[in-house]
Amino acid sequence: MLDLPKGFTYKIISKKGDKMSDGFYVPGRADGMATFKIDDHRMILIRNHEISDGEKGVSSAFGENYELVNQLKDSDFYDKGVNSVPADGGTTTIVYNTKTQKIEKESLSLAGTLRNCAGGATPWNTWLTCEEIILNKGGKFEKDHGYVFEVPASEEICLAKPEPILDMGRFNHEAVAVDPISNAIYLTEDDSQGLLYRFLPNTPSKLLDGGRLQALKVKETTSFDSRNWETNSVKIGEQLEVEWMDLADFDIHHEELRLHVYEAGATRFARGEGMWYGNGCVYFACTNGGANKKGQIWQYKPSEAEGTVAEVNNPGILELFVEPNDGSVIENADNLTVAPWGDLIVCEDGPDTNYLLGVTPEGEVYKFARNNMSSSEMAGATFSPDGTTLFMNMQEDGLTVAITGPWKKI
Repeated sequence: MLDLPKGFTYKIISKKGDKMSDGFYVPGRADGMATFKIDDHRMILIRNHEISDGEKGVSSAFGENYELVNQLKDSDFYDKGVNSVPADGGTTTIVYNTKTQKIEKESLSLAGTLRNCAGGATPWNTWLTCEEIILNKGGKFEKDHGYVFEVPASEEICLAKPEPILDMGRFNHEAVAVDPISNAIYLTEDDSQGLLYRFLPNTPSKLLDGGRLQALKVKETTSFDSRNWETNSVKIGEQLEVEWMDLADFDIHHEELRLHVYEAGATRFARGEGMWYGNGCVYFACTNGGANKKGQIWQYKPSEAEGTVAEVNNPGILELFVEPNDGSVIENADNLTVAPWGDLIVCEDGPDTNYLLGVTPEGEVYKFARNNMSSSEMAGATFSPDGTTLFMNMQEDGLTVAITGPWKKI
């Protein structure tokens, strides 16, 4: 099912439709994930489910005919929908033991959201899960969608309070990453005309207290197009000083926010996808970037004065890290994570055979794993806190796998 280097093995730990510890079913379309430490061997894995409107319950936690939906209270859902047919996205939480390589608990942890694609872990042990959709209330649904929600990393079977973080804006949210030094939160937008955003929380561990949403702008440049589609606007290794535009004068819930802000001077990116903080910087993938639209990987190096007035004289730096324009090297980079030894592990979401790739700090790309079962994308790559296990989803196949082996040798 999965081709790996010599010495590595994989284990299917969860699959769509299995019964979980809380009596619900494992939802389908598993996507972004992160892990949180409990003790030396036990950990929490929080997993997104990118389930859209109109999937008719086949991927639902509540059964194909929603027969289990009334086992939860209406207040447990962000959007229970009309006639008890809820928005089917959300998150599940797994308690896992890396010593025994077994699940101890598995349960639903957020209900009533849509298209929970990626997200990101916070330093205060929560998972920020992102709705990759803009959908207005009406018809099947009772609430607007397109928001970020926060899920505590808890080993208890419990549901997160389903409250959208409104000040993070409403758009095709993909992923987030938190700078643990400044507590600035960066957000990607999965749109071919998307922006890169920064959220400065009023209270870092209490995001519902609000904050400032901003968009990245290449310094001394107006409406810069980083996609390299028509012209080679930026070269690999080129370092660009940036500034951040406050969006207080914009309707951050407007469906075309990205267009208005780009016209006002922000930088445009080619479908921002996975994002992760590591090695002192933020890495993010743009899945359709480059002249051949095969994908880019960027890195943003925060200012020593990130998020303060002093960053004007000491700005953060944006750098194009990888852009091969060759599908045999990278085919549409999506989710990514930083490995314990500093390499990136990148999930492909191309039309045919998809790989897990490694990228060294010098930008050298290598293949680590191949989906030998289907054309399903790889998704949600993330390491256990002890560094022994890499977790990953094969989304269309409905599988979550754990990979172990001699990591120091790859």
